[in-house]
Amino acid sequence: MEEIDRKIVSLLARSGRMSFTELARQAGLSVSAVHQRVRRLEQDGVIKGYAAVFDPVDIGLPLTAFVSIKPFDAAAPDDVPQRLQGLTAIEACHSVAGDENYILKVRVASPSALEELLQQIRSMAGVSTRTTVVLSTPFENRPPEL
Repeated sequence: MEEIDRKIVSLLARSGRMSFTELARQAGLSVSAVHQRVRRLEQDGVIKGYAAVFDPVDIGLPLTAFVSIKPFDAAAPDDVPQRLQGLTAIEACHSVAGDENYILKVRVASPSALEELLQQIRSMAGVSTRTTVVLSTPFENRPPEL
């Protein structure tokens, strides 16, 4: 990736609603050149999309937890992500090395909602779980330094 494209991606990662005019000013290019580069980055799949950032507490999801999961039967097909795909409380699913196979990031409204979600995860995927509840989040979703 060219250095100027890295700069554009970095600027958009920090402020996805930045105007093409401001993006051009900060990148040192013309507006049309920035517009072309952004469209190419989108078409090439470098920029996957744009999203609103919100405070989970403000939308009624104050409890965040990480749930490590391990299948009961190690010989069973590895289809856990597909089995759990419909559970919208799961914000992220990461395949990991170590004792567990996956770590899930979940957001729910209450401890009882977490308990219900854990039961759903166990029954739908045939796994054991180990849960870590988040007490606070000093920072999250920081854009990478490009």
